[in-house]
Amino acid sequence: MRVYVPLTLPGLAEAYRTGELGGERVTVYAATPALSDWYESEDSEELEYAALGLAAHASLRLLAADPAAPRRRVVVAVDVADRAVDLAAEEMGEALVPGPLRVAKAASVHVDAQSAERDVTAAAAALDAADKDDVDAQNTVDLADEHDLLWFATQEIPALIDGAGTEDERA
Repeated sequence: MRVYVPLTLPGLAEAYRTGELGGERVTVYAATPALSDWYESEDSEELEYAALGLAAHASLRLLAADPAAPRRRVVVAVDVADRAVDLAAEEMGEALVPGPLRVAKAASVHVDAQSAERDVTAAAAALDAADKDDVDAQNTVDLADEHDLLWFATQEIPALIDGAGTEDERA
């Protein structure tokens, strides 16, 4: 099963340095049964995209907690055995896997383009108010969610953590 691990750029740098993602248990996002029910779809590509979006939102929460981190959401895609995914406490697409996950096993990395920084910065600042049902704050968060994350091969991680390789023309 492909799972999506939310990070920040400093978190990606640390994972690259240590070769590991997460600790003993890692919160991930995946195309789970609850996500399929909520999304009302069984199309695997649609569900994978929805899981990536949930992980991007979780990355936004990490950014809100770390004001020093560059304002780009980061998600690492990793393939794990289906039996390793714990859905017992699943909330829409969220699951746990035993960790740490090896960076060398990552399938890809997804990062915001530089052009998303303004919207991501505003969204990170608006999260608390959005959680309290502030409509304007939720609209601000939604603007960040409208930015698609760019796809990067794992070989590009060094360039990503050095601040290069996120030009807008990437797809």
